[in-house]
Amino acid sequence: MSIFRTFKKLHKEEIEAQATKIIRRMKLSQHYIPKWPLDASRVAEFLGLDVVWDSIGDDEIGTIAARIFPLQRLIEINSDIPKLRGTIAELTIAHEIGHWVLHVNPVAVNRFLKLRKRGVDVKPVDPLFCRGSNAELEIEWQADYFASCLLMPKYILEEKQKQQDLTQPGNLNQIAEEIGVNRSDLFHRLQDLDLLPVSSF
Repeated sequence: MSIFRTFKKLHKEEIEAQATKIIRRMKLSQHYIPKWPLDASRVAEFLGLDVVWDSIGDDEIGTIAARIFPLQRLIEINSDIPKLRGTIAELTIAHEIGHWVLHVNPVAVNRFLKLRKRGVDVKPVDPLFCRGSNAELEIEWQADYFASCLLMPKYILEEKQKQQDLTQPGNLNQIAEEIGVNRSDLFHRLQDLDLLPVSSF
């Protein structure tokens, strides 16, 4: 049984459903009720994942933005890449959570961990690498889309749409600040959900 799921194309609705499911589960918890701006590290913690920022050297392929060590349930973000900080930090962590949810097989992870606990010699599992240069790959698109659904849930944006005129750039800036994302990502998410009037910008 592979630690990683066999890759398959996913529709946007399937990815959004996975992000929504996590938010709903968090709402039912006592200590992890989600608030916006969403702290993606708390989402990771809710899922039993650790997040660390550390220096990750380049390999023969190039720069590594982040990597996931499945058996350690660890997400490691490259602290040597300044652009991953600031408002992008939450998106970066949410992206890696997307890889965990969509591309890692938790049943296989638990099986490997149980075998290791029993003293069975389990062969090492390579980390899942995330590179800034391969955003065009389908697997990276899936993690990106998951991150946008997690940080900008449809129900929150629908509430904002009812309260504010989204054709006004100032309102978009305010909403972006309220939910902790940059204006460009918010704009694309609103477009994707058909929540922006056709005449906008």
